[in-house]
Amino acid sequence: MHKGWLLRGGAGAGLVLALCLPGVSLAQEGVAAPGEGAAPSSARVRRAEPLPSFTVEVTDGVFTPKALQVPAGKRVKIELVNHGPGPLEFENDEMNIEKVLGAGARSFVVLPPLAPGAHEFVDEFNPVTGVLVIHAR
Repeated sequence: MHKGWLLRGGAGAGLVLALCLPGVSLAQEGVAAPGEGAAPSSARVRRAEPLPSFTVEVTDGVFTPKALQVPAGKRVKIELVNHGPGPLEFENDEMNIEKVLGAGARSFVVLPPLAPGAHEFVDEFNPVTGVLVIHAR
């Protein structure tokens, strides 16, 4: 094989770019050369499991529910729905999480794996009424 670049791909296929060096088989590098077939089964992509997901609604700066119980040590998705009338700033300073939503907006945050215990999130625009406690167990 000659030294150079091998570019593979086609309609609906991923694109593979490999540097071809004398004396190095593409099979050794985990890349199938033309006519060599598919990559070994060990190179197959595993699909990620869906994240545990929880919906929190906010109206007039009040979270519903006011507390959630989530699995400890796992990432979780929190879907936020802001019914307004004003904006929402969902925040936890310790985790560096901040999400701002206008009235009528819907979005989500993915929390990192949480240590067991209580974790407080606030609506910075309504710090007295806007408190959500997430209990990781």
